[in-house]
Amino acid sequence: MKRPALGDFTTNGRQLAFLSLMSAIIGVMGGFIAWILLRLIGLITHLVYEGRVGWSLIAPNTHHWGPWSVVVPITGGLIVGLLAKYGSDKIRGHGIPEVIQAILEENSQMQPRVALIKPIASAITIGTGGPFGAEGPIIMSGGAVGSLVAQLFRLSSLERRTLLVAGAAAGMSATFGAPVSSVLLAVELLLFEWRPQSLIPVAIASAIAEGVRVWLLGTAPIFGTAATSGLPWSTIVWAVVIGIAAGIVSGVLTKFVYFIEDAYRKLPIHWVWWPAIGGLMIGIGGLIDPRALGVGYPTIRLLDAGHLLWEAALVLFVVKAVIWVLSLSSGTSGGVLAPLMMLGGALGVVLSPILPGHMVGVWATIGMAAMLGGTMRAPFTATIFTMETTHNWALLLPVLMASMAGMAVTVLWIPRSILTEKVARRGVHVAREYAVHPLEGQAVRDIMVPRGQVVGVGQQDSVATLAVQIGRGTMANHGSYPVLDADHEICGVVYRRDILLRHVDQVGDATKPCITVGDWERVRVVVEAMARDDCGEARVVNQEGQWVGWVTRSDVFITWRRQVDQEEKREQIFRWPWQRTAAINGSETNQGRSMAEPF
Repeated sequence: MKRPALGDFTTNGRQLAFLSLMSAIIGVMGGFIAWILLRLIGLITHLVYEGRVGWSLIAPNTHHWGPWSVVVPITGGLIVGLLAKYGSDKIRGHGIPEVIQAILEENSQMQPRVALIKPIASAITIGTGGPFGAEGPIIMSGGAVGSLVAQLFRLSSLERRTLLVAGAAAGMSATFGAPVSSVLLAVELLLFEWRPQSLIPVAIASAIAEGVRVWLLGTAPIFGTAATSGLPWSTIVWAVVIGIAAGIVSGVLTKFVYFIEDAYRKLPIHWVWWPAIGGLMIGIGGLIDPRALGVGYPTIRLLDAGHLLWEAALVLFVVKAVIWVLSLSSGTSGGVLAPLMMLGGALGVVLSPILPGHMVGVWATIGMAAMLGGTMRAPFTATIFTMETTHNWALLLPVLMASMAGMAVTVLWIPRSILTEKVARRGVHVAREYAVHPLEGQAVRDIMVPRGQVVGVGQQDSVATLAVQIGRGTMANHGSYPVLDADHEICGVVYRRDILLRHVDQVGDATKPCITVGDWERVRVVVEAMARDDCGEARVVNQEGQWVGWVTRSDVFITWRRQVDQEEKREQIFRWPWQRTAAINGSETNQGRSMAEPF
């Protein structure tokens, strides 16, 4: 039995080539879908607020209609509610939770109509003043396209997931011109793994979608700001302060979103009318501060450039937070990234009077990243996304620290993010901690029972005799026993229950086949083989194919115990001088701490 080379990663070249080719096609499709969605949002905004045809993304102008502009978002909410009822209720919400649920519960299968209805509903919501971004809908629409392409071929669920996520990353990349952070978003929120088999196709789709965007929209960053230079080191400290503040705001907003959603559920009306109620709140908020309406990209540029006064930023922050929470909770269609960026930028401006220097734009940019990192709990995505959309790379370190500080606050405060709480309420647990598989770090030879210690039975042994020995305790009471042939080689396995039932006379008649693994294999490989063949034991051979041991499920627990010890067993390797003195005097009775003991 030839020992295969153990590598850093497990990758199938043929599958990777196919997935990469499909991802390239999906990247092109995602780029065009994003372009169409952005143009559709611009068209609707121009039509309903300006009364003319236009395609650019503008801030809704409520002055054109005056108080009657309140009717515009109400009408948009009614249309979206009807689309959700008679089209697909999957379009409700901000998109990313629905993608996560499709991955975890629906084998990465999404309906074709979602790819069509979701961008239309989102364009109507945002175009009529909804305080949302285009990224959530395009992530869902791009993911749906990737899933549909995958469903045309005979693929596994994991391969479908790769193409679904490739479509989602392509959509975000084309929307914001942020290909690297789109890949990071895929890793931190959607892939639930870090493997070349999935990472490379997703990166290809994101890069190609960015190429399509450059061709259609140009290379200018969406929130481009002037380069910052000569920042003092104290900026990092103040960035952490902004991050903590953003984390607190993120937690409050997350709690309020689902508190209001629960309040909507108590209303004596069908959910189809909820977006219209949210639209009413949007319309009222638009009369107070029109800059809080719509996709908000022009306003975010003002914040990042430091061109918004403190008082105006405070009003914007309050109005945006209120109408965003009330409308998002209603189940309308729209993304969360752009609103979070606006809220974070406004928070940075609001805090700027108590921060040193006159760097309003810097604090706004840092606040934007901190709000993203705290709310999504994806600090690397938030950091690189901020850099890619502003091109202000001098802020990389303070932005990273602010994002980490924001995440630290929300992780310690609330168990789930705004993106995963919705999925959890549907009974789906989302685990976002990535680590190398604990069974990957140990070889089978380390946990197997060596050949000389294996308790086996012969093919010709009497079942009745073995049953008596087990009953008397003169034979090891295992759940199964390897069966040995005349040459003392393992030829199968017999289970204790079959021996005790005595349905046959000889062991050979009750023997079941067993799997074979190499002693160099990782324990993970054994567990996968056991799961695949629905068995609990395996014969272990060396490179020459000689039987050298036996491994069971119980032996696998040895590796798990090792992992538990690494996480829970605490011991002090070096001693402080006063501890050494205490030990000499005999007052120290133990050298380590268990997890249950206090520090």
